[in-house]
Amino acid sequence: MKVLVNDPLDPAALAELQKEFEVTNQHYSPAELLTEIGKYHAVIVRSATKLPREVIEKGTQLKVIGRAGIGVDNIDVQAATERGILVVNAPRSSVISVAELTLTYMLALSCRLVNVTNETKSNMNPKKWLRRTELHDKILGCIGCGKIGSEVITRAKVFGMKCLIYSPNTPSEVTERMGVERTDDLDYLLQVSDFVTIHTKLKAETQGLISRRELELMKSTAYLINCARGGIVDENALYVALKDNKIAGAALDVFTDEPVRNNKLFELENIYVSPHIGASTTEAQKRVGHVIVDQIKKALKGHTPDFIVEKSYFRN
Repeated sequence: MKVLVNDPLDPAALAELQKEFEVTNQHYSPAELLTEIGKYHAVIVRSATKLPREVIEKGTQLKVIGRAGIGVDNIDVQAATERGILVVNAPRSSVISVAELTLTYMLALSCRLVNVTNETKSNMNPKKWLRRTELHDKILGCIGCGKIGSEVITRAKVFGMKCLIYSPNTPSEVTERMGVERTDDLDYLLQVSDFVTIHTKLKAETQGLISRRELELMKSTAYLINCARGGIVDENALYVALKDNKIAGAALDVFTDEPVRNNKLFELENIYVSPHIGASTTEAQKRVGHVIVDQIKKALKGHTPDFIVEKSYFRN
């Protein structure tokens, strides 16, 4: 059987796949995918490759689509399901990496670390104006309390932060077990939090979840961090809020249009950015490669994969 690996995969995982299948390790453009996808029984992608309905419908031999990561907003799961094509992912592989990036951003923002570094290297003395903010005793408002959100909260509590969760789909017993406060009022979370971090899926109800109205509810001293999915935060509204100092700062690892280039947010000093690197650690890449290859192998051999996206996708 033929497998297309359209985005980078850990070399050891790729070698494992090549032992049992005919593997093409090549990135096809969207136009090329329309003509090439029909040759393959499986395809593995990351966030860079989009698999819309028109591409999936050309995959006449496809049995399984593997997302080497968590989010599947770049894959038309509905179209795949209609054609009997399994969609599998690696939901736990990058949890620690994304949680640690989120905490890194929280610390960097509170210390204004990038600004301080740049000014120090320019032989200026930021000590004259620098006033860092401690995480201790601050309120962390966490939008979403899945695997990543839970790990962020665990780490934030070590810093002595007070955690507040807005996660309508999370059972109350889960948050009770975590020993954190829960609210079903997003406005309240935004009003009281010193740091707001996003850990939810991109779907119809979360598209533009944080826009002008929501940003205006936040404290002028508060920070916003999004390491989840682009599109959840309205970037135009965020630009205005940061430019007018409505909030103290923000950090984005994800953007509405990726790969991100020439975004006007880059003009501002009170935002830190990265190019969707939440899962880009050595450890996460090894985990995600091993897991997704295992899922593909099971699917192509007629076994039931462990992480079938469709089982939860249409339920949420």
